[in-house]
Amino acid sequence: MTIDTEAGGVLFESLRADALTDPEQLRELYPEPNPNALRKERDRLTEETRALIGCSSLVFVGSADAEGRADVTPRGGPAGFVSVLDERTLAIPDATGNRRLDTLQNVVRTGRVGLVFLIPGRPTTLRVNGRACVTARADLLAALTPVGRPPVTAIVVEVEEVYPHCPKSLMRAHAWQPEKWLPADAQPSSAEVTLAQLDLPGLTVEQIEEAERESLRLRYE
Repeated sequence: MTIDTEAGGVLFESLRADALTDPEQLRELYPEPNPNALRKERDRLTEETRALIGCSSLVFVGSADAEGRADVTPRGGPAGFVSVLDERTLAIPDATGNRRLDTLQNVVRTGRVGLVFLIPGRPTTLRVNGRACVTARADLLAALTPVGRPPVTAIVVEVEEVYPHCPKSLMRAHAWQPEKWLPADAQPSSAEVTLAQLDLPGLTVEQIEEAERESLRLRYE
């Protein structure tokens, strides 16, 4: 098969034309999962998964809007910045960001999230899926102070599915092995990517780098 990489959106449609349309077709391509991969799924937190969340300083939050447009965003803080309120309930404080509110708006509209917790330096990951809402209750927010002050809002998650995830992806990516990473000069910088995205005449990489430094300083105040 020859793929025309210059075709833009036409390329996706051409590949979509003969894409799989039935989960049964998909299952025919893969062997059945190991029974333990299914058995390890729970509908509430155990002492061990609560402890793992308490060690995590990074969580990826997946959400979708009412039309099904998906979004994933990272949330970070000191280890344990996500609070375990009880065996079925988590609270993720909202830290200062770009104020687009993509994730928060999605949660308000659909009431669902998927989470992946990571611990830097370890291959351990934990997946949590469930119902969600955005709260501005002062009594709860006052207890969520990972950066020194209460957040404006928090995402509250009711756990429906929780299970440790296979570490193979992080191992394949050499995620915590700096000696395997590409050198910095072989990668586009954040400022270079932003410059291309903004496409504003007269704007320079140096100006964006300065704006990024100032933005990061303010976000930690």
